[in-house]
Amino acid sequence: MISSPKSGPDLSGGGDAPRAESWRQAVTNAVAQPVTGPLLALVVIMAVFSLTTTTFLNVGNLSLIFQQSVVIGTLALGQTLVILVAGIDLACAAIMVLATVVIGSVAMQGNVALAFGLGALACLAVAALNGIAVTRFRLPPFIATLGMLTIVTAGARLYTNSRSYPISSDWLMLMGSGPSYGLITFSYGSMLWIALTLALSYALTQTAWGTHVYAVGNSPGAARLNGIYVNRVIFSVYTLAGLFYFLAAWQALGRTPIADPSGYQAANLDSITAVVIGGSSLFGGRGGVAGTFIGTLIVTVLKNGLTQAGIDSLYQQIGTGILVILAVGWDQYFRSGRQS
Repeated sequence: MISSPKSGPDLSGGGDAPRAESWRQAVTNAVAQPVTGPLLALVVIMAVFSLTTTTFLNVGNLSLIFQQSVVIGTLALGQTLVILVAGIDLACAAIMVLATVVIGSVAMQGNVALAFGLGALACLAVAALNGIAVTRFRLPPFIATLGMLTIVTAGARLYTNSRSYPISSDWLMLMGSGPSYGLITFSYGSMLWIALTLALSYALTQTAWGTHVYAVGNSPGAARLNGIYVNRVIFSVYTLAGLFYFLAAWQALGRTPIADPSGYQAANLDSITAVVIGGSSLFGGRGGVAGTFIGTLIVTVLKNGLTQAGIDSLYQQIGTGILVILAVGWDQYFRSGRQS
């Protein structure tokens, strides 16, 4: 009986083909993630500013960028919820400012706990009214929140007679303080922003409520046929967003200890910009808070870097607007590619 010769080692390289294919698939999957584009954009922007300025990469400046991102970042978390159900909230910063002036005016009378509670109540009540307008009266979110922006902005100025209130309470200014290590400061406001991002990410990805939010954003009709109470989900989203606006108000008082009814006028647009640049679709059902976190950093890094480069603030607004247009254009292109 003649035994068959043993086969020698495979020198054809065939074993490398599956590995190469798996690497290509991994890269493709990574690029397809909504957060990949914003992350690459953040890296590129930081690289450009590090080469064009001498102070951008200073430890102190990087710490400052993170502190400057806190208020917009928390507002953007609430905005993310609204946009995920194909809505939009043009009044988010106005609601936050209303809370600051309510807190400031009541706190001047010596009752900080009451001021804190009334500020929270104001945010939740106005945000809930947005939810009622959209769900009960079926108003388009753009129109409902645009009207609320006008009402709340004027109402805050009438309430305060256009005056500002200094904040002296350590509790109300708590979010602006925190441990420091050299030039790096870890404020309680930044810790709260990170904690809220993680908590909301878990709620959206690991709970039935989060599944319903994405389902409503993708197709309200299909969600309704699957037994989801669409209006209830949308109302919960707008109301929960009000809680984030209140926490942003608390952070704002820590950042700048003065309640000014004219403050944060650009924050409405900045929060929407952060969400859109972060990869969330204005048409709903796509995106998440990880992208919003990065999008917030992009907005702040862009403003900080252009300021250090000596660029006028008007050109900074132009740059931000261009980013929004590009992000929305990319989203439409992505959606049309999926539907074709």
